[in-house]
Amino acid sequence: MNRLKNAVVLLLLAALAITMVGCGGNGEQTGETSGDFKIGIVTGTVSQGEDEYRAAEIMVERYGDRVVHVTYPDNFMQEQETFIGRITELAADPDMKAIVICQGVPGTAAALDKVREMRDDILLLVGVIHEDPQVIAEKADIVVDRDELERGRTIPELAKQMGATKFIHYSFPRHMSIPLISQRRDRFKEECERLGMEFIEVSSPDPTGPDGIPGTQKFILEDVPLQVQTHGKDIAVFGTNLAMQEPMIRAALEAGCIFPEPCSPGPTMGYPGALGIDVKGMSGDMQAIMDAIEEEIIARGGAGRFATWPVALNMAIIQSLAELAFQAVEGKVDLGDVDALKAAMEKEAGSEMMVRRLIDGTNYYVAIAGSYIFGAEN
Repeated sequence: MNRLKNAVVLLLLAALAITMVGCGGNGEQTGETSGDFKIGIVTGTVSQGEDEYRAAEIMVERYGDRVVHVTYPDNFMQEQETFIGRITELAADPDMKAIVICQGVPGTAAALDKVREMRDDILLLVGVIHEDPQVIAEKADIVVDRDELERGRTIPELAKQMGATKFIHYSFPRHMSIPLISQRRDRFKEECERLGMEFIEVSSPDPTGPDGIPGTQKFILEDVPLQVQTHGKDIAVFGTNLAMQEPMIRAALEAGCIFPEPCSPGPTMGYPGALGIDVKGMSGDMQAIMDAIEEEIIARGGAGRFATWPVALNMAIIQSLAELAFQAVEGKVDLGDVDALKAAMEKEAGSEMMVRRLIDGTNYYVAIAGSYIFGAEN
C-alpha cells in the first residue's frame, strides 16, 4: 500500500514539474530556438545553369526544409516582375532570415529594395551579378563573383599556351551592357594585342530573345565550324552565356579548334552534356567528373585543346553563401570577414581559391581558381 502511495506522489510531483515548466520562468518556450529559421536560395533553372540549380538542391539535401529553393524564369529579362515576386514571396515568410540569389540577373537591385521595404532583419547574399557592382554592393550584405577582370588576362594567356593564334568572342548586346563582362572583353582585347593574337567579336542571338535558348545554341553549332573554315583550327572560341557552352564544346571538338574554358568554368559546366557523360553517379565528386571528361576528350582527339577549372565556382559560391548565411544569422560569423569567406569557398570547392575584395568599403568579393588542360600530358 505504501509503495502505491509513493508511486502516486511521484507521478503527481512529475506532473507538477511539467506544468511549472510549461507555465513560464526559465523553461518558457519562445519559438526562437536555434534551427527554427529558414534561408531561401534563388537560382536559374537547369537549362540556364545546371551547376547553380544542383548547388541549391545540395543545400536542400543538407538542411531539409530549412532551405527553400525557388527558380527565376528562363526569360528573366521579360519576366522581371515574376523574378522579383519570387524573392518577395520568400521574404514574406517570417521564419525566412536570409536569401541567397545566384545569379543576380537584371531585377536583382529592385528585388533587394522591395525586401528592404518589407523587412530590416533579413540577410541578402548575392552571387554572380549582372547589374552595376557598386549598386548591388550597397544593397546586399555580401556579394561574391568570379574575378572577371583577372580572367580578362588569364583566359587569353591560356589560349595562347594551348596554341591559339586568334581569339573569337561570342556575346550579345545585353551581356555587353553588364559592366564586368564588357570590362573583361576590353581586357581580352588588350591581352590579345599584347600576346600577338587577333581578337574577333561575333554577335550571337540572346537566349532571352524571341528564339530563346534553342536559337542561341543553333547559332553556335553552325557558326563555330564557319569560323574554323575562315580562320583555321588554331582559333580559341569563348562565349559569355551559360547556354552557349555545351554546343560550343561540341562544335569545337568536331571542328578541331580550341576551347580555353567556359564562361562559368567548372567540371559540370558544358562538358558532360557535350560529351554524353552521365554524372549522376559522380554527384559532388569533381575529380571523377574531370577524369571522365579527360578520357572522352583524349579519345575524340581534343587533347591539349580543351580546359576548365577543376572547381565549379558558381556551386561553391551558392553553397558557401548558404553556409555563411546560417552562421551569420546565428551570430557565429561576420560577413565582412574575407578569411571566413575564403575558408567556406575552399571547403565547398575542395580546392584552393584566390579571394579578394573588389570594391573598398563594401562586402563585394571576387574569386578565381587555376585552369586544367585536358590531355596536356599526351
